Amino acid sequence: MRYVQLRAFHYVAIHGGFSRAAEALHLTQRAISDQVRKLESEYDVRLFNRHRKQITVTSTGQKLLELTRRMFEVESQAHELLSESRALKSGRLNIMADSAHHMLHILGPFRINYPDIFVSIRVGNSEAVIDALNTYEADIGILGDVPEGRDLEVVHLNSTPIIAFAPKTSHFARKASISFSELAKMPLVLREKGSKTRAKLEEFASANNIKLEVRIEAEGREAVREIVAAGAGVGVVSEAEFGVDHRLCKIMIKDANITMDEALICLRERLDSKLIRTFMPFAKAAAKI
Repeated sequence: MRYVQLRAFHYVAIHGGFSRAAEALHLTQRAISDQVRKLESEYDVRLFNRHRKQITVTSTGQKLLELTRRMFEVESQAHELLSESRALKSGRLNIMADSAHHMLHILGPFRINYPDIFVSIRVGNSEAVIDALNTYEADIGILGDVPEGRDLEVVHLNSTPIIAFAPKTSHFARKASISFSELAKMPLVLREKGSKTRAKLEEFASANNIKLEVRIEAEGREAVREIVAAGAGVGVVSEAEFGVDHRLCKIMIKDANITMDEALICLRERLDSKLIRTFMPFAKAAAKI
């Protein structure tokens, strides 16, 4: 008898089915079914009556359920006791973000409450963020496009329009707003493939049969900013990420409703990590502001 087998049985019994138990545990239905079957086979006992798509707990299953209820209640109490008595004093939280700008309002309160936790922030495009999470190189990710799937815990942060920007000394900066067609004819400085900002820009252009004049491709948002500041072209970024730069001015795109939705994510399978569990409430609190 193994812990995972008892847990599988317990969740099937209290949720009334294998699929609901699998959803609650973030596992496949097959995995849950296999664990229950192994438990029944090992002790040559039937724990569930299976009638087509419905299941009921047998008399033996009911007795076992009474025990597992007490077992998991004690486990929960032990977890709460240890969590409360053991203060989180140190550790390293690894964050991968497409832009650190989106988490500035989260880091302040977090650092005030947990000053001894070391926070490492790396910057990369959306693809790099997902890769870092899946390889456990990052605990937390921040990106503009959240992939579908139930394996991610998602906290939506904000939604802002995509804008253009140019040097204040450039003739491109004479207008406060331009049409998308006007933008397309400008010498564009864009990020590398894999950037969600670039992908959204190209999707809009393709849907409207507009060709973009991409003149320079650079890796990273800061590289694009410096190239544009040097007078080499016009950049594109979400308004939230534009920030403050006295060398540049922002130009609104008046006929293109292209927005960037920023979200903070982590793998659900890692929500039990003490560092991640400590950080997430600060993200959720900031998202409500």
